[in-house]
Amino acid sequence: MLSSISWRTPPRAYGPWELMTSLLTEGLVARGIDVTLFATADSATAGHLEAVVPRGYSEDPTLDAKVWEIQHIANLFEQADRFDLIHNQADFVPLAFSRLVATPMVTTIHGFSSEKILPVFRRYDDRVHYVAISNADRHPDLHYAATIHHGIRIEDFSFHPEDGEHLLFYGRIHPDKGAGEAIRAARASDHRLIIAGIVQDEVYHAAEVAPFLDGDAAKYIGVVGGAKRAETLGHARALLHLIGFDEPFGLSVVEAMACGTPVIAYRRGSMPELIEDGVTGFLVDDFDGALLAIARLGEIDRAGCRRAALRRFSVDRMVDDYVRLYQSVIAGEILPARRPSEAGAAQPCEFIAGKA
Repeated sequence: MLSSISWRTPPRAYGPWELMTSLLTEGLVARGIDVTLFATADSATAGHLEAVVPRGYSEDPTLDAKVWEIQHIANLFEQADRFDLIHNQADFVPLAFSRLVATPMVTTIHGFSSEKILPVFRRYDDRVHYVAISNADRHPDLHYAATIHHGIRIEDFSFHPEDGEHLLFYGRIHPDKGAGEAIRAARASDHRLIIAGIVQDEVYHAAEVAPFLDGDAAKYIGVVGGAKRAETLGHARALLHLIGFDEPFGLSVVEAMACGTPVIAYRRGSMPELIEDGVTGFLVDDFDGALLAIARLGEIDRAGCRRAALRRFSVDRMVDDYVRLYQSVIAGEILPARRPSEAGAAQPCEFIAGKA
């Protein structure tokens, strides 16, 4: 299992790729599967830890990301013949090593940071089994072995049956995530807003967030993780997820629902796959729609939000889906794409998550 090394695996607070890698790794180990996790040296796992990187480069500015990332990736591929399968959770660079080894490789694509990285994914489309984290994030130029939604440890998110008195924004402070939209919606609906998350765009934060922070009507509480994360999500009346991009997945969305907190989101990206409109929250098309949805929050059953999260977004369900995919890949039942130049080549097979 090849993790990203931006943060420790699992992360202390922010680090969604590392979090998902950890949840899957520990879930596989709990099933009795022998897993070696390639991650930072300060990572924690019940499996075998392999590390050449002392700590996450986002946690230690003295580390050069490129220098340590290439050593990290090479460390795995130099040992590739030890493993039945390589699962890459670390974006596009490991793909360049895939033809140098015989071990089959699965890559979970955690979204595309830019169209500029697509040529790498296209080049190795015939070698690597790609997994999408939502149907919305499938790129039309690529072949996929499966779509597998993320899972969370439901037990880490206690159920809060009572409506909170405030609204919540939880995510990166960045134009993509819509903190400014959340502030305007809270003010227009006369609700207090709690804002939690890492400041990723200082210019946006200075223009769209900081001027409205007064510690009362709008309060920023920084990055929260662990038990504080669940408490923050659970005590809210609703999570405002008024995104400005086609989000490939939204961990805070399913975590909020696990706490019983409904989500109001713009109908973009994966949101229609995660939110059942009128059941676990509301999908809206514009700002006015968001205000109408805030007024309708009393229609949502918080217990229903919890039930939906249990049914659809547990770690066990995610692990089940990946185990079936691994078995199919190792058995040769799923074939990678064939190069266009291979006349008459068979189309790749696809594993359907949730089905045997």
